[in-house]
Amino acid sequence: MSKPIVAVIGRPNVGKSTFFNKVAGRRISIVEDTPGVTRDRIYTDVEWQGRVFTMIDTGGIDLHSEDVFLAQMRRQAQIAIETADVILFFVDGRAGMTAEDAEVADMLRKAAKPVLLVVNKIDSISQNDDIYEFYNLGLGDPWPVSAANMMGLGDLLEEICRLLPARPGEEEDGTHVIQLAVVGRPNVGKSSLVNRLLGQERTMVSDIAGTTRDAIDTLYRAPDGTQFNLIDTAGIRRKSTVPDESIEKYSVLRAIAAIQRCDVALLMIDANDGVTEQDTKIAGIIHEEGKAVVVVVNKWDAVEKDTNTMERVRKEVLSSLKFMDWAPVLFLSALTGQRTHKVLETVDQVWAQNSKRIPTGVLNDALADATADVQPPAQNGRRLKIFYVTQQGVNPPTFIFFVNDEKLMHFTYQRYLENYFRKIFDFTGTPLRFIIRERKRDA
Repeated sequence: MSKPIVAVIGRPNVGKSTFFNKVAGRRISIVEDTPGVTRDRIYTDVEWQGRVFTMIDTGGIDLHSEDVFLAQMRRQAQIAIETADVILFFVDGRAGMTAEDAEVADMLRKAAKPVLLVVNKIDSISQNDDIYEFYNLGLGDPWPVSAANMMGLGDLLEEICRLLPARPGEEEDGTHVIQLAVVGRPNVGKSSLVNRLLGQERTMVSDIAGTTRDAIDTLYRAPDGTQFNLIDTAGIRRKSTVPDESIEKYSVLRAIAAIQRCDVALLMIDANDGVTEQDTKIAGIIHEEGKAVVVVVNKWDAVEKDTNTMERVRKEVLSSLKFMDWAPVLFLSALTGQRTHKVLETVDQVWAQNSKRIPTGVLNDALADATADVQPPAQNGRRLKIFYVTQQGVNPPTFIFFVNDEKLMHFTYQRYLENYFRKIFDFTGTPLRFIIRERKRDA
């Protein structure tokens, strides 16, 4: 069963993201004193007094602005309101009640959902008189808090839990949710693909590079019951183009963190540009983290093609990404939906390979065949002997080779063994880790 949802709503710069980060216990939303910094819905799971719920942070609502970003932020907030079980309406106790607050309150009353009016930035008891004007919003008793100083948060969380609907089965049922990070350079179509996969407008889509600045999680259950958590990330730029203290710096770090916590990475490449130097660096991060990967060549509809174009481009892509030439490559158009139905199916397949275990007996039979086909190398009169191999773990599949002298295991022979294992056991879409361990048993 899905968890109850609590949406954090309010005008720009009233402290919603500060509250969200304090409750989450870590920096999830980007916080700066700039209205409009949080532009998409950001999710985190919260546990309080034994209740578990999902909290959504939203961009500030500006009901009248014609600015393209503010208009899309408003739409994202409206979607959060529609899906929420409880709404936290944040206002600024220092600034006092505004006409915009009254308009948002009118919108929330129409939603017919439980609403808690949270007056933020009440840092001391002496400021309690500042809350009374907010009774004029007609949303019941205001809840004074200071998100920055964590004052009043416990009482507020307790009231949230009281208002949550009773939903049995919130505990994990043991089914693994595949963590899928959609990564790539800015403006390659990541958010468009996520929206296409979900069949709804989940994240803001714009032709302006850098629109998505936070990593955003969305749970999706496929028709066959497989569950995916789609992580839409900010585009990763070269370090030289990211100012040290900018908002975008945090976005880049968060995108890298999304790779670190994912099971499978969708590396999106622009078909018009081919594999760029930055694409290669992002692929390197995925590979170093040992993640399964699917390479997605997007905007394929914009490419002039003949009968051999797809295979030629596939070879070019994998040639540019030599260290992950085992990755499946999909050609699609997030804009038109062309071949997007293959994405989650392929992700499920590579996750299965990333999680695969091979029995020790079967592994050593394959090793015997591999060494019979190509004899292990020798150096200075001594030949490499591989006594046996065993699988240490998964995600990625990791194997320990016990040998007479680890210095004799040349990287070219290790590469041969990896390719042989891939041929026998598949392992499409996942890196393999080989650990060479010396065992003194040489004659």
